Amino acid sequence: MVSYKNLVAVILLAASAANAQQLSGNARDPGIRNDGLAGAGGPLPNLSKPLADLFTNSQGEFTQVEGVTDGLGPTMNLNSCSGCHINPAVGGTSPPTGNPQVAFFNTLLNQATNTLPSFITPNGPVREARFPSDGGVHDLFTIAGMAGADKCRISQPNFAQAAAANNLIFRVPTPLFGAGFVEQITDATIVENLADSKTAAAKAVLGIHGHPNITLTGHAISGQPNLNGNDGTISRFGWKAQNKSLLLFAGEAYNVEMGISNELFNSERNETASCQFKTVPNDTTNVTMAGFNLLSDIERFAVFMRLLDQPVASKTVPGGAASIANGKTTFNQTGCDLCHTPSLPTNPNSTIPQLSGKVANLFSDLAVHHMGPGLADGITQGQAGPDEFRTVPLWGLGKRAFFLHDGRTSDLVAAIHFHRSGPSAATAASEANAVINNFDMLPDASQQDLLNFLRSL
Repeated sequence: MVSYKNLVAVILLAASAANAQQLSGNARDPGIRNDGLAGAGGPLPNLSKPLADLFTNSQGEFTQVEGVTDGLGPTMNLNSCSGCHINPAVGGTSPPTGNPQVAFFNTLLNQATNTLPSFITPNGPVREARFPSDGGVHDLFTIAGMAGADKCRISQPNFAQAAAANNLIFRVPTPLFGAGFVEQITDATIVENLADSKTAAAKAVLGIHGHPNITLTGHAISGQPNLNGNDGTISRFGWKAQNKSLLLFAGEAYNVEMGISNELFNSERNETASCQFKTVPNDTTNVTMAGFNLLSDIERFAVFMRLLDQPVASKTVPGGAASIANGKTTFNQTGCDLCHTPSLPTNPNSTIPQLSGKVANLFSDLAVHHMGPGLADGITQGQAGPDEFRTVPLWGLGKRAFFLHDGRTSDLVAAIHFHRSGPSAATAASEANAVINNFDMLPDASQQDLLNFLRSL
């Protein structure tokens, strides 16, 4: 167990070299872990037969390709959930090669009415585009000219103009593995972890604060800090921890990413009359159907995410067991664990036994933190401001191809250094600045051990 008294001493020493550069720069990202295993994507262990059958049925719906007659569009980013969440298994994130958005454009879209945005590339990440001027998602493609939508006449947003005006930012898909565990971490656990007296001194020295995200309707004052104004609870899903539950996460994604309206998001995002080809909302619970098929799609999406097991870390790859063990110790000594909390317990009273009273090895405090002008995207969601992001859970990192909220790099070392920036006139300094300075003060061997540890997750 790391002594936080000793850690504070280490941090104080490192703080005196705040402008220090990496000593020799020989440590390298080992790359996507290649151990022959996905390490994720399977269901929770020992599910009852009804739950196991529901997982299989829901996974099938999650991989379903949607068309115009299913309510796809009028605008969308892709035509299936698994298109965005595919690597290293269904439920993950962008694949390292073969961008599904490029394949969708090449094979299914009418290229007389759609063009491929310059920021969507064959071996780049799956992306959604937002305009900071309004904070909203502006879908990449339209159904105009697709089979069954020949009468639809709508245009794509002018992304080139938005980019020229510095009014374009990106988000990449978040992995969904272990999402049921995250849903079952109590609010009290999140708050207590952030206020833990054992880490308070180290956080103060490093300048780490963080708070849970909330959404206060009409700027109401809830009477309690950092609680959701709708029901008084903490939200935790998404890049800015903007969504409370997996059902809400699913409903929003179905409507925003595929344009399919549903029981939670009843309205079409684009209501052009000539582009409507299914009753609204497009998808709801249907009591005329048999078995699991009576459930709405978003209910099955939420079930699939809820029943996905947490990723399994490797004990030996990359670099060997000793390097990984050393890297874990270094991860704690540099202060990485002060935001990337290694584990949190779940509610002991979950209705699903496999999620009840378990340990979620997520490496996140589920809070949002200032990340400085270098990562700021200009978007406010709830009480997560323009430069604030949820601490990314690191479980499953060993298999990820792209890092940070916009997928700007595939290099883990670069991703670490992007955590350091600011302050600026518009935003506070990144809360990670001192930690990254600590990382840069490490000898190459210790840096490499830490990188190997991260890629083992």
